[in-house]
Amino acid sequence: MVDYARGNMAVAHNGNLTNAAFLREELEQIGAIFQSTTDSEVIIHLISRSRGASFTDSVIDALRQVVGAYSVAITNGDVIVAARDPLGFRPLWLGRLNNAFIVASETCALDIIDAEWIREVEPGEVVTIDRDGLRSVKPFKPAVPKQCLFEFVYVARPDSYIFGQGVDEVRKNMGRELARQAPADADIVMAVPDSSNPAALGYAHESGLPFEVGFIRNHYVGRTFIEPEQGIRDFGVKIKLNPSRSAVAGKRIILVDDSIVRGTTAPKIIKMLRRTGARSIHFRVASPRIINSCHYGIDTPNREKLIAHKSSVEEIRKFLDVDSLEYLELPALLRATGGNPDHFCTACFTGNYPTPVPEDYETKPRNHRHVDHSTAQYER
Repeated sequence: MVDYARGNMAVAHNGNLTNAAFLREELEQIGAIFQSTTDSEVIIHLISRSRGASFTDSVIDALRQVVGAYSVAITNGDVIVAARDPLGFRPLWLGRLNNAFIVASETCALDIIDAEWIREVEPGEVVTIDRDGLRSVKPFKPAVPKQCLFEFVYVARPDSYIFGQGVDEVRKNMGRELARQAPADADIVMAVPDSSNPAALGYAHESGLPFEVGFIRNHYVGRTFIEPEQGIRDFGVKIKLNPSRSAVAGKRIILVDDSIVRGTTAPKIIKMLRRTGARSIHFRVASPRIINSCHYGIDTPNREKLIAHKSSVEEIRKFLDVDSLEYLELPALLRATGGNPDHFCTACFTGNYPTPVPEDYETKPRNHRHVDHSTAQYER
């Protein structure tokens, strides 16, 4: 929230701008003073400097200059402007409660307040909400959508509906695909709770093996992979999960997880199962190997800290101390979504970034003038 020459402004932003540092340097060269390191503040400065005839025009003018992922809701107190970037990386939904329009990243937020689902905001769409109702424009150059595939793998809540699909069903499909691709001689299927539960259920249904709740989850601990320090993540795993001895001891286990990022928490989970008496552990991952960092809003670390960037599957298997390890192949993951495979960003799995990323701007000349980046992201 800020005060500026035209009044007040508040911005909520889901995503990440890949040219934020480039724009920030240009803005600072012409006198802008930043109060934080967040890329969202770049949007605020661009809006405040715009000469648009209306607040919506100023927002559109600002968004024409940014590259990357954004689902935003921006208000000056009288008008709410909601927008989704032209590639549609992040989800955004419109809802209604009585006579009020609502925007939210996921449908589960609308469910909580008993609001009606209307529709998803489309990639490249800008919606204005005020006392006169709702208006929509598409001011940006059309592009092939590149929706974040990792939303389905891990980020979105399973009770949400995004990118035209139910998240829970997509994750079950991932498990079914994984069972067909990578069966194992085992007694039970287990999940690393909670985000892996649907994939493990899908695996169990497809394989015909029983699904067991092998871990008891402490629901008062957050997601450990996003903690900043390894020591915090390690301790978080211990108090977050505890194996059920009656379910695990003497069993040949297929353990399903949604993804492996750093590869630092999985070994601790495996050790827990070994100590509890697991006879064998076949690790199945319901997504491909994550080999590159995300530049669009998922908090994955520098790629040098990604275990799959520097290690083969066999090396990871030995490191984890499991009897077998297999990842879901990318074509199978894309099939599981039920959507158009060309409409997803797969950069973390393939390294094929759909827009310029920060290192691409490091060699660009600084010209310290207004630059329209709105078409740059489609020409790379």
